[in-house]
Amino acid sequence: VRIQTERRYRGIWHCIQETYRTEKVWGFYKGVSASVFSVSLISSVSFGTYRNFLRSICKWRYGTADAKPSKLDIVLAGSATGAVRVMLMTPSEVAKVRMQTQRRPHPSAASPHPASKPKYQGSLHCLRVIAKEEGFGGLYKGCSALLCRDCSSSAIYFLTYSVLCNWLTPEGKNKPGFLVVLLSGGFAGVLAWGLATPMDVIKSRLQTDESGQHKYKGLIHCARESVRQEGVKVLFKGLGLNCMRAFPVNMVVFVTYEAVLRFTNRLTN
Repeated sequence: VRIQTERRYRGIWHCIQETYRTEKVWGFYKGVSASVFSVSLISSVSFGTYRNFLRSICKWRYGTADAKPSKLDIVLAGSATGAVRVMLMTPSEVAKVRMQTQRRPHPSAASPHPASKPKYQGSLHCLRVIAKEEGFGGLYKGCSALLCRDCSSSAIYFLTYSVLCNWLTPEGKNKPGFLVVLLSGGFAGVLAWGLATPMDVIKSRLQTDESGQHKYKGLIHCARESVRQEGVKVLFKGLGLNCMRAFPVNMVVFVTYEAVLRFTNRLTN
């Protein structure tokens, strides 16, 4: 988030060094409560939503929910999943971004000097302050960018996983093996984040725009101003870090997903 929203960092390592120098280890864990809550909740909701959407589409198109879905079916289910996820996760995303970009104590209204406490004292406190100062709409800042990001990236995410699993699974086997799931999940995550990063940058910048600043008027204005001031490369800030994180995380995510699916299938059959 800091790399995407601030021009002072020259790269990943410079950001790490500066964060540690000014905030020590604690600086790397800002917004972690919002992240843990949102990731655990959203992951379960996303995969459940995707599976239900896919089964509904198959039943509508082919007459049975167990029919083999086409690539279009997967794209539609993935896009719908992204839209549902945005509605659930935007407030926690706003809190995470605000917490991670907060470094200095917030100056009080009465004094130009920093107050003894930062403006946001935790994720829940952050949400309360945003709702109080900016209204309900403040909790959904950047929602348009998130919709663009998640609808497209979710479609690519699930499509890539499905295509790679089918391609890497030997003929005659109904289910992909452990290694196939690992590789397919990892590459699906990398490709999805490669597509999502430009909108992720715009989303982060919109969400750091607090009340009283009004630096950006909306998604298009934010994108135009960012490119005008920093060039097209600004849209790919954090791409390397996103991809480095995406591969191992999504390997684990899809292995867990497949394990849960197979476990529930054994229980129901």
